[in-house]
Amino acid sequence: MTGYRSNDRERSDPRWVYESIAGSIPGVNLSRRVALALQIVVFGIGVLALAVGYGQWGSLPAGAVAVVVASAGSVFMLTIGRRTRRLDLPSRYTHLLFGSGIEIVLSLVAFFALVTYLFVVDPRSPGESLLVGLLGDPLPVPAVLFTLVVLWDICYRIGTGWWASLVGLWRSLWLSGEIDRETTAALARIDAITIGFAWIQLSLVPFVSNRPILVAAILGHVVAVTLVSGGSMLALRIRS
Repeated sequence: MTGYRSNDRERSDPRWVYESIAGSIPGVNLSRRVALALQIVVFGIGVLALAVGYGQWGSLPAGAVAVVVASAGSVFMLTIGRRTRRLDLPSRYTHLLFGSGIEIVLSLVAFFALVTYLFVVDPRSPGESLLVGLLGDPLPVPAVLFTLVVLWDICYRIGTGWWASLVGLWRSLWLSGEIDRETTAALARIDAITIGFAWIQLSLVPFVSNRPILVAAILGHVVAVTLVSGGSMLALRIRS
């Protein structure tokens, strides 16, 4: 078994839903760097425009960090996608990782839970709600819409991180006997990247520090991914 595969085979492999949608837009053929830069620019301009338009300058730091986390999520997905498709791996793993669409289900669970908290649980708690504190009262519709778009982007990346972490542990426990030493080292680096993206999300904690439920959700997510992907790395080392 060779460690790396040809570019033609890489292009024919299954991809994240996110990648498939972006690649199916007629007449659009953006490189990864251009697509990432476009995301940063559009989200960044949106955050700045809403802060200026509604005078909510205090929301700028939170908006900027959210854009950074969403953009880091894009880098995470593209990086582990590219690195995984370069490797000669069992098709059971690559199809489960990219072709099952489970990351969408996990992302929707995270997003629905977050929306329920923001619009139902948080307003019933003592004091000013998180959205009102960031966007103003009454809540401006364009700002809420844009905020939900950014939050969905983050939740989708988080759901993908969950799935990559879980499938990575399964791969390390049950398929490592089919993987050579060089590929094992590359997979361990992919697991490390998965952990790294989870830790980047800790940058959101200061903006929700007075919301114990959100703090617990973020910290629990980071700890879970660290343990699962760390376990995957340990399994790879033991079996190699």
